[in-house]
Amino acid sequence: MLFAQSFAAAGAPAGDRLVLPYDARRKSRQRVTLASGEALGYVFPAGTVLRHGDRLLTGSGLVVAVEAAPEELLEVRAGDSRQLMRAAYHLGNRHVPVQLADDCLRLQPDHVLAEMLIGLGCWVEEVQAAFDPEGGAYGSHSHADGARHAYRPRRDAAAAPAAPHDPGHGTPRSPAKIHEFK
Repeated sequence: MLFAQSFAAAGAPAGDRLVLPYDARRKSRQRVTLASGEALGYVFPAGTVLRHGDRLLTGSGLVVAVEAAPEELLEVRAGDSRQLMRAAYHLGNRHVPVQLADDCLRLQPDHVLAEMLIGLGCWVEEVQAAFDPEGGAYGSHSHADGARHAYRPRRDAAAAPAAPHDPGHGTPRSPAKIHEFK
């Protein structure tokens, strides 16, 4: 059995493929079967989600391409971009994994959410497609070229430079008081 516990460089030529639905790609450790039929085990830190296009590196040097398997999804469309953004806001407010496209949203089937979206004036259709939802807002984000962008608060030209740890949100609050209960 092959074993992987690290990622290969993005775009590295792959010798095999791992095709899994989203719920299986959310597991940080498991035994799976590659497209070739060979068994692969992998262990990653808790919370790791395998993304479509990731490359796993096995101990033997084999690079495995991760692919999102087609699965049953709800596809949400709206009359205009504002209405679609409103739908995305309400789904995000419920912490629902959502895949964003130019003209639609995709999410895992849920009749309660489907009714909510229809109530917001959207069209909801069942589709079979690969599901690769957005990562978390605080997760690592990098581009294909490896570039990362750091947040820098906007500063008034006359203002003194902020300390490196200052998030730019004004005067810090006093520390929380701990109450003693007897």
